[in-house]
Amino acid sequence: MSADSPQFIDFDGARLAIRARPGSSPAVIWLGGYRSDMKGTKAAALDTACAASGRAFLRFDYSGHGESGGAFENGTISRWTAESLAVIAAYGGAEPVLVGSSMGAWIALRVTAEMLASGKGPSGLVLIAPAPDFTATLIEPNLTDAQRHQLETEGRFAEQYDPTLEPNVYTKALLEDGRNNLVLTGPVDTHCPVHIITGDNDAVIPVAHALKLAGFLPADDLTFTLVPGGDHRLSRPRDIALIERSVAAMAERAS
Repeated sequence: MSADSPQFIDFDGARLAIRARPGSSPAVIWLGGYRSDMKGTKAAALDTACAASGRAFLRFDYSGHGESGGAFENGTISRWTAESLAVIAAYGGAEPVLVGSSMGAWIALRVTAEMLASGKGPSGLVLIAPAPDFTATLIEPNLTDAQRHQLETEGRFAEQYDPTLEPNVYTKALLEDGRNNLVLTGPVDTHCPVHIITGDNDAVIPVAHALKLAGFLPADDLTFTLVPGGDHRLSRPRDIALIERSVAAMAERAS
């Protein structure tokens, strides 16, 4: 499969776009954020870095994202987790390194739990600006009366948190499903090393949220990197270089 043009697999009524670059194991697998796609800055940089080192790299778009089919508003954490598991089973190889960005970190933790329940889990996790449980802990408690009314009457509401981007749309189904996928309810057993990278200037996901996640992870194999001046995107050249080094070290450790 070429990493330059997507291949597609069908999953539950949607065609999922995938780019897989062959190379050494374990493969690095990118799990993107809410409304992000696999052509984003960090995913593209990791693809280039893995190509240079001969490491296998896999990225794809959830349904309703990027080049994949399906309606975005039909997406939920359960659905995107199931899609991730299907893609990983088809192209990810054994015990990959999962790199989850923002919502992708939540997906990575859910994928890890499902993989462990079925046999072997990933060999490492790199979680960037992690946003596990964000629907229940960051969105629902802060809903306005108007937004609650929209959810009940229209099943959705839109929120403009960045004037340079399209508004984020949140559906009633997403919020309800999020409650069924919470991970910050007790110890999070990954059975593999975890590296959390988050910025101290993240206005979307507070540092306290990443610290809360860290508190649920085994401390004996956890690295926590707080990036000075880093925002939620962590896409400055020095941020990208840090992510590349961290992912490479995690993959080398597992090789």
